[in-house]
Amino acid sequence: MKKIGFLSFGHWNPSPHSQTRSAADVLLQSIDLAIEAERIGMDGAYFRVHHFARQLASPFSLLAAIGARTRTIEIGTGVIDMRYENPHYMVEDASAADLIAGSRLQLGLSRGSPEQVIDGWRYFGHQPADGEDDAAMGRRHAEEFFELLRGSGFARPNPNPMFANPPGLLRLEPLSESLRDRIWWGSATNATAAWAGNLGMNLQSSTLKFDESGEPLHIQQAVQIRTFRDAWAKAGHARDPRVSVSRSIFPLITDLDRAYFGREGQGGDKIGFLDEKTRAVFGRSYAAEPDVLIELLRQDKAIAEADTLLLTIPNQLGVAYNVHVMEAILTTVAPALGWR
Repeated sequence: MKKIGFLSFGHWNPSPHSQTRSAADVLLQSIDLAIEAERIGMDGAYFRVHHFARQLASPFSLLAAIGARTRTIEIGTGVIDMRYENPHYMVEDASAADLIAGSRLQLGLSRGSPEQVIDGWRYFGHQPADGEDDAAMGRRHAEEFFELLRGSGFARPNPNPMFANPPGLLRLEPLSESLRDRIWWGSATNATAAWAGNLGMNLQSSTLKFDESGEPLHIQQAVQIRTFRDAWAKAGHARDPRVSVSRSIFPLITDLDRAYFGREGQGGDKIGFLDEKTRAVFGRSYAAEPDVLIELLRQDKAIAEADTLLLTIPNQLGVAYNVHVMEAILTTVAPALGWR
């Protein structure tokens, strides 16, 4: 394991028990979290994207703001639902944010997860092509975005432009030349992991995966990661791929830790259905004293296969508590797992 980042779902709720009671709260605290995470030595600050929900939804303004306030930490998403995205406009937004951040963006994309509304992408002006379902549309949008990042010209220039054009067909501007190597696909199946590896995207595997074998999540994810790497090798890509897995990990050090999470580590994986046909395995939470956590995490085969670990954080507990959790992991758990 080479890198450790946090993954915030960006929840907010106007409850007196929440430290993020408005959209402004969660946006501003997300910036503060990234600044603090960089200060204590975390490698990445990642954010989930959901539409029609009291959560973070429009990532690029947030990523640009964090990029302007930090210097070294990776800044990413886990994940952007590509069913909602216009690939052309997304290239411009993502490139602008990446240039502001000094080429530190790590963009996780996906076909999306169960939604708050029915077919929400239709309200954004998108519709599957003939013979497509919404998942295939999301992958098509992702492929188009990924191809546009090559920077090849495709638009025929106006012979009488307002400003002088460079020669040849025009590309989208601004364009971050290196961003294409920092695109990830959030995969829930072995098949889409292989698809991402063949295309040349990095791989994100979350705390949820379609149940394809009945085995524990970490075993299925390890198989998924090897499937991805096999596809990558067969495609002959020049660089080495990156792989992240997400986990909920809480060292029990203080009385407050035990009050919040003392019972979280007692269960195992959970099985559920995303719809009437799709059985999924949901990963367990790890909550224990640091020495116990180290032994448990050493047995996690997916963490062993990945180069990046994303820690899902309870953002509604506020910046100070989440910094405490991250710092506890970095100082009491991560070194024993090979971090740095």
